[in-house]
Amino acid sequence: MRIFTAPAETPIGILQLSCREEGVCRIAFTGGPAIPSDFPATGSPGDAPGLAEHRWIREARNQLAEYFQRKRRKFMLPLSLEGTAFQESVWNAILKVPYGTTLSYRELAARIGRPEAVRAVGAAVGSNPIPIIVPCHRILGSNGRLTGFAGGLKVKERLLELEGSRIPFG
Repeated sequence: MRIFTAPAETPIGILQLSCREEGVCRIAFTGGPAIPSDFPATGSPGDAPGLAEHRWIREARNQLAEYFQRKRRKFMLPLSLEGTAFQESVWNAILKVPYGTTLSYRELAARIGRPEAVRAVGAAVGSNPIPIIVPCHRILGSNGRLTGFAGGLKVKERLLELEGSRIPFG
């Protein structure tokens, strides 16, 4: 199965976008530099020169740009998620957490009908292959504190601030 990959510049740094024919399959934080200003009101990320990109990469880049410009609250992209049945149930539940709101790992476990599986839910959240689009940054510790995130806690905090989420104990 062929995977297409290309970078995307964002206010939180360079993201590596990957897709298959079925849809977006991965977003990775590269640790690259961020665009200097925080969440610019205008503009869009530049395309890598000479790169013949897959349509889902282009669409993901466009929708991410709109998200960071506060013009998009919900991503409308086909996703190609691959994990265990349990992981996929967690990731699908995360997709239902609305923009600007947060849930605890405990609440997420209850939503999937597995209230005793809080640690397993945490592991599934941590293995989310498509952060931001599958908005695992909206999942907090049961005390309201920020917990692990692939892009780092500062990026998680910035994403929540962008969405206007209240972080109880930051």
